[in-house]
Amino acid sequence: MAYVGIFMAAFTFLLLPKIWQVLKISLWRPYALSRSFRKQGVKGPSYSLFSGSLHEMKRLKMDAAQIVMDTTSNDITPRVLPQYHKWCPLYGETILYWFGTRPVVSISDPDLAKQILSNKFGFYVKPKCSPAIQALTGNGVALVNGGEWARRRRIVNPAFSMDKLKVMVKRMATCTVAMLEAWKDEANAAMDQCKTIEMNGEFRKLTAEIIAYTAFGSSYSQGKEAFEAQVELQHYCAASLLDVLIPGSHYLPTPSNLQLWKLDRRIRNSLRDIIKSRLKPKNLDCNYGDDLLGLIMSASENSDIKEGPKLNMDEIVEECKTFFFAGHETSSNLLTWTVFLLSLHQDWQTRLREEVLKECGLEIPDSDMLARLRLVNMVLLEALRLYCPVVEMFREASKDMKLGNMMIPKDAWVSIPLAKIHRSKEYWGEDANEFNPIRFKNGISKAANHPNAFLAFGIGPRTCVGQNFAMLEAKAVLAMVLQRFCFSLSSEYKHAPVDNLALQPQYGLPIVVKPLLAQNI
Repeated sequence: MAYVGIFMAAFTFLLLPKIWQVLKISLWRPYALSRSFRKQGVKGPSYSLFSGSLHEMKRLKMDAAQIVMDTTSNDITPRVLPQYHKWCPLYGETILYWFGTRPVVSISDPDLAKQILSNKFGFYVKPKCSPAIQALTGNGVALVNGGEWARRRRIVNPAFSMDKLKVMVKRMATCTVAMLEAWKDEANAAMDQCKTIEMNGEFRKLTAEIIAYTAFGSSYSQGKEAFEAQVELQHYCAASLLDVLIPGSHYLPTPSNLQLWKLDRRIRNSLRDIIKSRLKPKNLDCNYGDDLLGLIMSASENSDIKEGPKLNMDEIVEECKTFFFAGHETSSNLLTWTVFLLSLHQDWQTRLREEVLKECGLEIPDSDMLARLRLVNMVLLEALRLYCPVVEMFREASKDMKLGNMMIPKDAWVSIPLAKIHRSKEYWGEDANEFNPIRFKNGISKAANHPNAFLAFGIGPRTCVGQNFAMLEAKAVLAMVLQRFCFSLSSEYKHAPVDNLALQPQYGLPIVVKPLLAQNI
């Protein structure tokens, strides 16, 4: 009996507080917060024990994945954000839903989005990612918060200045020429001088080559090995995005975790080998090269010691993973959807080709030529508006915050559905779902009825550090394609945008390309 008494005492002392904590998080807090938000006029789907709204979101996503849209429709919200398509008519534009036991408040007001994204005091931070996402994207400047973010951003930022990026255009062009020559040979070998090419796959390979070459220079073959592991890891992450994460489960040697660990080791080992080669005695003069890795290592070495130590090996690896994934995904998908839109709108394809030939002729474009391509820039911005690579953005409240007329509790997430804001008729007019690049003729801030309605690269202090790289790369590749080919949409194409951590065509993008005559490039 004494043992029973000891056991009961231990149970009471050790387990009851933990049970109470679980009940508080999974039952009492959701009920209390739902009630509090209802008093503020914010409603949403009902909370389900432990899973919150995840089961409904997963079901809606699965149903939406079966839909094939009309090719001429740009209204992708029902397919990539089906939960909002269902919930907004029921609950309004501001919605409370649950990511497991985590409350999420979705807002579609650009003023509130600016208040969140422009906050300089760390009140709205990047949420902690799952281990799988962190292994994929790297715990680099895009994910860290607070003083660590400020230190990383200060070191990384100079590498992405326009002056540094301009010298990389030649490298971008070198990779692009090889791809276009292969297209030309395949088309010329065909009976009708045309060739159907799956553009999404081609642009993914191309931007991988470019980011590997511009990031790692002469070591780009090793960089490609890391990239291949990242691509495989991306499919794993996308498939598990809406799974209920059981605390501690990522430490268990399950088949999926074993594969994740294997891929992460492969990425890290490849990047470590490249970095170590830059640290050999011959490079002790801090001349680490003029590629992105070399620029970051040099900036780190020369950073003010009073403001923080230089990046260590692990931190450089994480930054490499970040700009490798982000740089590749943003550019490849921007190019994919731009070519899709220009295939549908042949008049704009003709206008862009005329501009490219006027400013660049048949030469390999340099940075000065690319800067003069105003129509190309407008089309790329419109493609980003309609088919933004990131369809939804999240932030976490680091303390109880007042947002507009709402009180956001500490640890709650705030969701900003970019795909929804980018096609709001209130801000973009009645033609919000139509392709109309002219809206950007006076710049981004005057393109819509609200200066902050365009959020493709974010706004505020955490604006995407690689946006200049992405736009320069997209301009260079698109200009060279227009110089050499005319293209149209294949009849095999199925219009099915899907959020695979970045917006992609679910069934690829088959495009019919035809070489232009009298080319001597």
